[in-house]
Amino acid sequence: MKYILIVPDGAADEPLPELDQRTPLQAARTPNLDRLAESGRVGAVQVTPLDMYPGSDAANMALLGYDPSRYYTGRGPIEAAAMQIPMEPRDVAFRCSLVSTDGTTLLDYSAGHITTEEARPLIELADEKLGTHTMRLFPGVSYRHILRWTDGPVDLQTHPPHENMGKPLDAIYPHGDGEERLRQFIEDSVNLLDDHPFNKRRRDEGKPPANMLWPWSPGRAPQLPSFFQKHGLTGAVIAAVDVIRGLGRLAGLEIVDVPGATGYFDTNYEGKGRYAVNALQRHDFVWVHIEAPDEAGHAGSIDEKIRAIENIDRLVVGTILDGMRHVDDFRLLCVPDHATPIRTRGHVIGPVPYLLYDSRRHLRTGGILPFDERAVQEASSIFPEGYRLIGELFAS
Repeated sequence: MKYILIVPDGAADEPLPELDQRTPLQAARTPNLDRLAESGRVGAVQVTPLDMYPGSDAANMALLGYDPSRYYTGRGPIEAAAMQIPMEPRDVAFRCSLVSTDGTTLLDYSAGHITTEEARPLIELADEKLGTHTMRLFPGVSYRHILRWTDGPVDLQTHPPHENMGKPLDAIYPHGDGEERLRQFIEDSVNLLDDHPFNKRRRDEGKPPANMLWPWSPGRAPQLPSFFQKHGLTGAVIAAVDVIRGLGRLAGLEIVDVPGATGYFDTNYEGKGRYAVNALQRHDFVWVHIEAPDEAGHAGSIDEKIRAIENIDRLVVGTILDGMRHVDDFRLLCVPDHATPIRTRGHVIGPVPYLLYDSRRHLRTGGILPFDERAVQEASSIFPEGYRLIGELFAS
């Protein structure tokens, strides 16, 4: 028996007037997921604890079977694990986003989705000019980087930039232990990067500048029991973004690199499906994460969100289903980690739908419930604790 977890990040949404009060998940053409729902079980799950921010870090930790209220320490150290950045017990890691500002307002959380190749020289320059023996910068993927601060603070309030576009900087600066040092670091980064020749070219081309570093979600390295120790299964993770790869590394999963996987709309969907099937020839379990629906939600793009969901259905789910005909019996769980509504362009707390399928037998009880947000109101199977849902995937 093989086990598959597919996470279409942020795919859940709200009814939209532009879609005749349907959600993107309802409007998208998803024949493969529809077919699985006909014989599978559709339900609802509260992935992240209600008293926690529904970030992809805590949410995916829960979907992997780890209680975030027990194991979560912050996004920074999870992404640091993905990048294999050494972390001593005294070290605190921050996610450090490369963002756009006009000097008073946070304009773009991703600096126009700057490429990894464009961002790396800027981060290396910032580390050279702003780094110290206790504060170091490490380049990551696109706009996502790491600040490691030895003996740094963890008891301070920070704000994720993707939730705060258009807000004054003064309203969202870090607050608490170490706030003066962190604010100085942010302002120094603007002074360093704003007039950089790269950003002058960006402005000339009509693109947002990559002119500010924004540290947030600090924490010390979490200690997770291995996935094998917890579930008795070997596994692999397929993802383009460091927060997911970091969780996989902390859990002892194989990190599978897929050529062309970008964490954006142009990711290699079919490649993720093919590499998932290949991974199941070595492992009992594979976890496939797709970031594109979440990015579409943050961008406020209905069309891109529908397109991402349809690509997931056709090129990820479809490729896996085709490949599994030649591998083994399998159980498949498809579940968003949270909702990222087009209307708010941010994550919201609340239950999301899930779909559980078994290739050997029907799991459905009662009428057919489609895999979309209607499950939140209509499902008889509701999980109030997201970290327990994976037990349904592994149930005999």
